[in-house]
Amino acid sequence: MPDPTPDFVLAYRAMMLDGVAREVEITKKVIAAISDNESHYRPDPNARTAAELAWHLAHTDVQFLNCIADLKFDMSPRREKPGTIAEVVAWYDNEMRRGAERVNALTPEQLLTPVDFLGAFNLPAAFYLQFLNNHSIHHRGELATYLRPMGSKVPSIYGGSYDEPFQPPVPQSNAA
Repeated sequence: MPDPTPDFVLAYRAMMLDGVAREVEITKKVIAAISDNESHYRPDPNARTAAELAWHLAHTDVQFLNCIADLKFDMSPRREKPGTIAEVVAWYDNEMRRGAERVNALTPEQLLTPVDFLGAFNLPAAFYLQFLNNHSIHHRGELATYLRPMGSKVPSIYGGSYDEPFQPPVPQSNAA
């Protein structure tokens, strides 16, 4: 495989950050569907609670973006979990925007810098955006399976759900 070029990595970053931004909006809906009263729900004694899983998802997404921007992975916990689900959603929204701005500010040379991921991978920094996206989607799907059993409604994710049916967009009129 040929080495990625600066033009490629800039286009890749733009594509991935655009996709991550869309996924963040969906993830916020899934996390927000957890009620604080039911956030202790866990489907199995060995599983995380809904609140723990929501925080893992939010915190790790933010941490990944910041590690990419820092060109160094330090996955030690950086913050205490907010007290309510609404606070998790607000923190996630704000910090994902901030992290995306930091990654968007990287130069092509920085984006192409190989970054060690805890001895498991040594990829150009930009390529970890795909890993972030996969991790987020994985845990969001896991969290979505908690919602109905804990009494919550499942929001639309990639189309309608029973609780939030698909609504086709209303065509825009071209009349002036």
